[in-house]
Amino acid sequence: MRKSLQLQAEMTEEFGACVFDVTFDCEDGAPVGGEAEHAALVVALVSLASDKARVAVRVHPVDHPAFEQDIATIAGKAGKRLCHVMIPKVESVQDIERACKALDAAGAPGLPVHALIESPAAVHRAFDIAAHSRVQSLSFGLMDFVSAHGGAIPSQGMGIDGQFTHPLVVRAKLEIASACHAHGKVPSHGVVTEFKDTKALGRAARKAALEFGFTRMWSIHPDQIRPILEAFAPSAHEIDTATKITAAAAQADWAPISFEGKLEDRASYRYYWQVLERAHRTGRKLPQEAQGWFEPPRH
Repeated sequence: MRKSLQLQAEMTEEFGACVFDVTFDCEDGAPVGGEAEHAALVVALVSLASDKARVAVRVHPVDHPAFEQDIATIAGKAGKRLCHVMIPKVESVQDIERACKALDAAGAPGLPVHALIESPAAVHRAFDIAAHSRVQSLSFGLMDFVSAHGGAIPSQGMGIDGQFTHPLVVRAKLEIASACHAHGKVPSHGVVTEFKDTKALGRAARKAALEFGFTRMWSIHPDQIRPILEAFAPSAHEIDTATKITAAAAQADWAPISFEGKLEDRASYRYYWQVLERAHRTGRKLPQEAQGWFEPPRH
C-alpha cells in the first residue's frame, strides 16, 4: 500500500496530473479476524497521503459483519481524505442506500460511492444502481460474475481473451457501460489477471476502451498502469484536432463552423472537449493553446 502511494506521487510529478487512483482493499486485503486492525492501518496510510493524492478504499460488502466497522473507522476518521468508497457485491439500489446511510452516520455525507457489479442480478439492475445520485462509477467484477453462473460459463471466460468473447460476459460488460453512460457515470473495466503479459494487457485495455465503452480500468500490478493509460488516452492527432476545433468554436461563440470541409456544431464540440479531458486525465501532453484550459484557478 505504501509503494502504491509512492508510485502515484512519482507519476503525478511526471505527468503533471494524478493519472490513477489508489484503492486500499479491505475486502480481500484484510485477514479473517483482523478486519479492525486492517481498517486502522488504512486510516493511518490515508493520513500520510499528500493533498494531491487520490486515495479510495474498498470496504466489505454491506451484508458482511465487518461492513459497519469499516465505514465507522475509515470514513469516520479519514473520510475527508478519500476520493470515494468502493462497495463490492452490490446487488440492488437498497445496498447503495444502506452504504450511504452508514457513510452519513460516520460523518461523510458527501463521499461518492463506487459500486462493484459482480452477479447476473446486479447486471439486471445496473441501470437503477447507476441512476442513484451518490453513485459515481460502476465497476465489473469478472471472476465473481463467472463464478455466480454455477459452471455455465467456462473458466476461459475469466481469461484475457474469453472475457471479450463469451456472450454472457460480453452482455454484462455492455449493460454496465450503457447504464453508466445513460446516467452520466463512469464505467470502469475490471482487472486482467495476466499481469506479466503487458502487450496482451494493452490489447485488452484498448478493446475495453474502443469497443466496450469503458473509460477507466482497474490494475492489480504496477506494471499494468502505463499500458492502461496508453490504451485509454487519445492519440496525438486526436488531441491536436480537438484543440483546433474547440479553439475555433470558442472564437465563433460556439456557433456552427466549417473545419477542414466538415460541419462542426455543439454536439461535436462536446465530443472534442471530452477528448481533451481524457487527454488531461491520462497525462498526455496538451498543445500550448489547450494547457490553460486545465490549469487550476489562481487566487
